[in-house]
Amino acid sequence: MQKLFKTAYILFVVAVVTLGLLLIASLFPIPGNYALKIVQSGSMEPAIHTGSIVVIKPENTYHVGDIITFGEDTKTKVPTTHRIVSDRVESGLFIFTTKGDANENADPKEVRQSDVKGKVLFSIPYVGYLLDFARKPLGFALLIVVPAIVVVVDEVGSIWREIRGRKKDRMVESEEGEE
Repeated sequence: MQKLFKTAYILFVVAVVTLGLLLIASLFPIPGNYALKIVQSGSMEPAIHTGSIVVIKPENTYHVGDIITFGEDTKTKVPTTHRIVSDRVESGLFIFTTKGDANENADPKEVRQSDVKGKVLFSIPYVGYLLDFARKPLGFALLIVVPAIVVVVDEVGSIWREIRGRKKDRMVESEEGEE
């Protein structure tokens, strides 16, 4: 039973640390120009599910069939992640026609290469829901702060028990020495 509790505790700590790192990675630049984005719609299903995290990286060239993330990325505007279905060159600039896999028609607005944030390298299904919740004050408290406090309190308790055990051992040794 103790081994099961220890394993669950380790998995809990790993989950909290991983979520914390994902939260940090989604807020700050990652070395190598990688970025994490949360997919907000089902337009790319079944390839990429709503609530997935996509890892993107800027490339020098993009090709038909690549899944790219493009558009404004602000507090009020979310970039789009769609597949390139055709491309053309106009005045030396690449222009892409994109389409969500679940959509019947191509996107009405073409995308200039300069508007592309990057190519999707891979996605992690549904983790974006957790990350989005963790970005909110209540979610941050419930998913990061409370578990972190639990871990710290448990570790302080372990240290306290170890100190008490060593003091007890010294007392027993000193009592044996007096006899």
